[in-house]
Amino acid sequence: MRGGIQICYPQFGDCGSLDQHGFARNKIWVIDENPPPLHSNESFGKSFVDLLLKSSEEDLKQWPHSFEFRLRVSLAIDGDLTLISRVRNINGKPFSFSFAYHTYLSVSDISEVRVEGLETLDYLDNLSKRELLTEQGDAITFESEMDRTYLRSPKVVAVLDHERKRTYVIGKEGLPDTVVWNPWEKKSKTMTDFGDEEYKSMLCVDGAALERPITLKPGEEWTGKLMLTAVKSSFCFDQLELQSKGF
Repeated sequence: MRGGIQICYPQFGDCGSLDQHGFARNKIWVIDENPPPLHSNESFGKSFVDLLLKSSEEDLKQWPHSFEFRLRVSLAIDGDLTLISRVRNINGKPFSFSFAYHTYLSVSDISEVRVEGLETLDYLDNLSKRELLTEQGDAITFESEMDRTYLRSPKVVAVLDHERKRTYVIGKEGLPDTVVWNPWEKKSKTMTDFGDEEYKSMLCVDGAALERPITLKPGEEWTGKLMLTAVKSSFCFDQLELQSKGF
Protein backbone atom coordinates (compact mmCIF):
# COMPACT_ATOMS: atom_id res chain seq x y z
CA MET A 1 0.00 0.00 0.00
CA ARG A 2 1.26 3.48 -0.85
CA GLY A 3 -0.36 5.87 1.57
CA GLY A 4 -1.71 6.26 5.08
CA ILE A 5 0.51 5.47 8.05
CA GLN A 6 2.22 2.12 7.80
CA ILE A 7 3.29 0.41 11.02
CA CYS A 8 6.86 -0.76 10.38
CA TYR A 9 7.66 -3.49 12.91
CA PRO A 10 9.84 -5.32 13.89
CA GLN A 11 12.06 -3.93 11.14
CA PHE A 12 12.23 -0.72 9.16
CA GLY A 13 13.44 -0.77 5.58
CA ASP A 14 15.67 -3.63 4.50
CA CYS A 15 18.14 -3.44 7.39
CA GLY A 16 17.55 -6.97 8.60
CA SER A 17 16.51 -10.46 7.58
CA LEU A 18 12.79 -9.72 7.18
CA ASP A 19 10.91 -8.35 4.19
CA GLN A 20 10.85 -4.58 3.65
CA HIS A 21 9.48 -2.80 6.76
CA GLY A 22 8.72 -6.03 8.63
CA PHE A 23 5.45 -7.94 8.74
CA ALA A 24 3.11 -5.95 11.01
CA ARG A 25 1.80 -3.70 8.23
CA ASN A 26 0.62 -6.73 6.23
CA LYS A 27 -1.25 -8.47 9.05
CA ILE A 28 -4.91 -8.54 10.04
CA TRP A 29 -5.25 -6.88 13.44
CA VAL A 30 -8.16 -7.45 15.82
CA ILE A 31 -10.01 -4.92 17.96
CA ASP A 32 -8.75 -5.07 21.54
CA GLU A 33 -11.90 -4.81 23.66
CA ASN A 34 -10.10 -4.67 27.03
CA PRO A 35 -6.74 -2.92 26.57
CA PRO A 36 -4.50 -2.02 29.51
CA PRO A 37 -5.41 1.51 30.65
CA LEU A 38 -3.72 4.65 29.36
CA HIS A 39 -3.63 8.08 30.97
CA SER A 40 -7.10 9.61 31.01
CA ASN A 41 -6.05 12.49 28.72
CA GLU A 42 -5.17 9.99 25.99
CA SER A 43 -8.87 9.25 25.44
CA PHE A 44 -10.76 12.23 26.88
CA GLY A 45 -12.73 14.04 24.17
CA LYS A 46 -11.49 11.67 21.46
CA SER A 47 -12.93 8.86 19.40
CA PHE A 48 -10.55 5.93 19.43
CA VAL A 49 -10.06 2.27 18.65
CA ASP A 50 -7.56 -0.15 20.17
CA LEU A 51 -6.07 -2.77 17.84
CA LEU A 52 -4.12 -5.87 18.83
CA LEU A 53 -1.52 -7.95 17.01
CA LYS A 54 0.05 -11.09 18.49
CA SER A 55 2.73 -13.42 17.21
CA SER A 56 1.39 -16.06 14.84
CA GLU A 57 3.06 -19.37 14.03
CA GLU A 58 4.01 -17.92 10.66
CA ASP A 59 5.60 -14.89 12.32
CA LEU A 60 7.59 -17.03 14.76
CA LYS A 61 9.15 -18.96 11.88
CA GLN A 62 10.72 -15.80 10.47
CA TRP A 63 11.15 -13.85 13.73
CA PRO A 64 11.18 -16.21 16.77
CA HIS A 65 10.02 -13.80 19.47
CA SER A 66 6.61 -13.70 21.16
CA PHE A 67 5.04 -10.27 21.55
CA GLU A 68 1.81 -8.35 22.04
CA PHE A 69 1.43 -5.16 20.02
CA ARG A 70 -1.37 -2.80 21.00
CA LEU A 71 -2.12 0.22 18.82
CA ARG A 72 -4.50 3.00 19.83
CA VAL A 73 -5.70 5.25 17.01
CA SER A 74 -7.58 8.31 18.25
CA LEU A 75 -9.12 11.33 16.55
CA ALA A 76 -9.89 14.51 18.47
CA ILE A 77 -12.73 16.92 17.71
CA ASP A 78 -10.20 19.45 16.36
CA GLY A 79 -8.85 16.87 13.88
CA ASP A 80 -5.67 15.90 15.73
CA LEU A 81 -4.70 12.30 14.97
CA THR A 82 -2.79 10.35 17.63
CA LEU A 83 -1.26 6.89 17.39
CA ILE A 84 0.10 5.12 20.46
CA SER A 85 1.96 1.84 20.02
CA ARG A 86 2.71 -0.48 22.93
CA VAL A 87 4.89 -3.52 22.39
CA ARG A 88 5.23 -6.07 25.22
CA ASN A 89 7.74 -8.88 25.37
CA ILE A 90 5.91 -12.08 26.33
CA ASN A 91 8.94 -14.11 25.29
CA GLY A 92 11.24 -16.01 27.65
CA LYS A 93 14.27 -14.02 26.53
CA PRO A 94 15.06 -10.43 25.45
CA PHE A 95 14.52 -9.29 21.89
CA SER A 96 15.30 -6.16 19.88
CA PHE A 97 13.43 -4.41 17.09
CA SER A 98 13.32 -1.23 15.05
CA PHE A 99 10.13 0.72 14.47
CA ALA A 100 8.62 3.55 12.44
CA TYR A 101 5.31 5.19 11.66
CA HIS A 102 5.76 5.42 7.88
CA THR A 103 3.62 8.54 7.46
CA TYR A 104 2.57 9.53 3.94
CA LEU A 105 1.60 13.21 3.78
CA SER A 106 -0.36 14.74 0.91
CA VAL A 107 1.26 17.94 -0.38
CA SER A 108 0.48 20.32 -3.23
CA ASP A 109 3.92 20.30 -4.89
CA ILE A 110 7.01 18.73 -3.33
CA SER A 111 9.17 21.50 -4.82
CA GLU A 112 7.26 24.05 -2.71
CA VAL A 113 7.49 22.14 0.58
CA ARG A 114 9.97 22.63 3.40
CA VAL A 115 10.62 20.68 6.60
CA GLU A 116 11.67 22.58 9.72
CA GLY A 117 13.02 21.29 13.01
CA LEU A 118 15.81 19.05 11.69
CA GLU A 119 18.42 21.68 10.89
CA THR A 120 22.00 21.13 12.22
CA LEU A 121 21.26 17.47 12.99
CA ASP A 122 23.35 14.47 11.97
CA TYR A 123 21.66 12.12 9.52
CA LEU A 124 22.30 8.85 7.72
CA ASP A 125 22.06 9.22 3.95
CA ASN A 126 20.37 6.00 2.85
CA LEU A 127 21.18 6.82 -0.78
CA SER A 128 24.93 6.75 0.00
CA LYS A 129 25.33 3.53 2.01
CA ARG A 130 24.09 5.21 5.19
CA GLU A 131 26.92 7.74 5.21
CA LEU A 132 26.81 9.97 8.30
CA LEU A 133 26.38 13.64 7.37
CA THR A 134 25.21 16.85 9.03
CA GLU A 135 22.27 18.94 7.82
CA GLN A 136 23.56 22.30 6.60
CA GLY A 137 20.38 24.05 5.50
CA ASP A 138 18.05 26.27 7.51
CA ALA A 139 15.25 23.91 6.42
CA ILE A 140 14.95 20.82 4.25
CA THR A 141 13.76 21.47 0.70
CA PHE A 142 13.41 19.03 -2.21
CA GLU A 143 15.10 19.06 -5.62
CA SER A 144 15.89 15.35 -6.05
CA GLU A 145 15.37 11.95 -4.41
CA MET A 146 15.80 12.00 -0.63
CA ASP A 147 16.04 9.16 1.88
CA ARG A 148 17.52 10.26 5.19
CA THR A 149 17.36 9.18 8.82
CA TYR A 150 17.84 12.17 11.13
CA LEU A 151 19.31 11.05 14.45
CA ARG A 152 18.22 12.14 17.92
CA SER A 153 15.69 14.55 16.45
CA PRO A 154 13.42 16.88 18.47
CA LYS A 155 9.93 15.96 19.60
CA VAL A 156 8.30 18.29 17.05
CA VAL A 157 8.88 18.63 13.30
CA ALA A 158 6.91 20.87 10.92
CA VAL A 159 6.15 20.32 7.22
CA LEU A 160 5.22 23.62 5.54
CA ASP A 161 3.17 23.48 2.33
CA HIS A 162 3.31 27.03 0.98
CA GLU A 163 0.88 26.57 -1.91
CA ARG A 164 -1.89 25.13 0.26
CA LYS A 165 -1.02 27.47 3.14
CA ARG A 166 -1.07 24.45 5.41
CA THR A 167 1.43 23.06 7.89
CA TYR A 168 1.64 19.56 9.27
CA VAL A 169 2.91 19.50 12.84
CA ILE A 170 4.35 16.09 13.75
CA GLY A 171 4.89 15.40 17.44
CA LYS A 172 6.48 12.24 18.79
CA GLU A 173 7.51 10.49 22.00
CA GLY A 174 9.65 7.40 22.40
CA LEU A 175 10.79 7.86 18.80
CA PRO A 176 14.25 9.46 18.75
CA ASP A 177 14.76 9.47 14.98
CA THR A 178 12.98 11.01 11.97
CA VAL A 179 13.00 9.61 8.43
CA VAL A 180 12.43 11.95 5.46
CA TRP A 181 11.71 10.29 2.11
CA ASN A 182 10.62 11.20 -1.40
CA PRO A 183 11.46 8.88 -4.33
CA TRP A 184 11.51 11.63 -7.00
CA GLU A 185 11.09 11.02 -10.70
CA LYS A 186 13.62 8.31 -11.58
CA LYS A 187 12.81 5.93 -8.74
CA SER A 188 9.06 6.50 -9.10
CA LYS A 189 9.23 5.03 -12.58
CA THR A 190 10.74 1.81 -11.21
CA MET A 191 8.06 1.31 -8.53
CA THR A 192 5.21 -0.82 -9.84
CA ASP A 193 2.74 0.37 -7.19
CA PHE A 194 3.56 4.07 -7.59
CA GLY A 195 2.56 6.44 -10.38
CA ASP A 196 5.32 8.11 -12.38
CA GLU A 197 4.20 11.59 -11.29
CA GLU A 198 2.91 10.81 -7.79
CA TYR A 199 6.16 11.82 -6.10
CA LYS A 200 5.16 15.44 -6.70
CA SER A 201 2.21 15.27 -4.30
CA MET A 202 3.58 13.24 -1.39
CA LEU A 203 6.21 13.26 1.32
CA CYS A 204 7.02 10.79 4.08
CA VAL A 205 8.16 12.15 7.43
CA ASP A 206 8.37 9.29 9.91
CA GLY A 207 8.72 9.17 13.67
CA ALA A 208 11.09 6.23 14.19
CA ALA A 209 13.47 4.31 16.43
CA LEU A 210 16.20 3.09 14.11
CA GLU A 211 19.74 4.08 15.10
CA ARG A 212 19.52 2.24 18.41
CA PRO A 213 17.10 -0.70 18.26
CA ILE A 214 14.68 -1.06 21.16
CA THR A 215 15.48 -3.98 23.46
CA LEU A 216 12.84 -5.46 25.76
CA LYS A 217 13.47 -7.93 28.55
CA PRO A 218 10.76 -10.54 29.30
CA GLY A 219 7.65 -8.73 30.54
CA GLU A 220 8.88 -5.25 29.57
CA GLU A 221 6.80 -2.87 27.44
CA TRP A 222 7.79 -0.05 25.09
CA THR A 223 5.57 2.87 24.09
CA GLY A 224 5.92 5.06 21.00
CA LYS A 225 3.54 7.95 20.30
CA LEU A 226 2.89 10.02 17.19
CA MET A 227 0.57 13.02 16.93
CA LEU A 228 -0.30 14.65 13.61
CA THR A 229 -1.93 18.07 13.41
CA ALA A 230 -2.75 20.17 10.35
CA VAL A 231 -2.85 23.94 10.87
CA LYS A 232 -3.48 26.80 8.45
CA SER A 233 -0.81 29.15 7.09
CA SER A 234 2.73 29.19 8.45
CA PHE A 235 3.79 27.46 11.64
CA CYS A 236 5.76 28.85 14.54
CA PHE A 237 7.29 26.63 17.21
CA ASP A 238 5.03 27.92 19.96
CA GLN A 239 5.96 25.89 23.02
CA LEU A 240 2.81 26.91 24.88
CA GLU A 241 0.66 25.54 22.08
CA LEU A 242 2.67 22.34 22.01
CA GLN A 243 2.37 21.91 25.78
CA SER A 244 -1.40 22.27 25.51
CA LYS A 245 -1.39 19.35 23.06
CA GLY A 246 0.64 17.13 25.35
CA PHE A 247 4.18 17.66 24.02
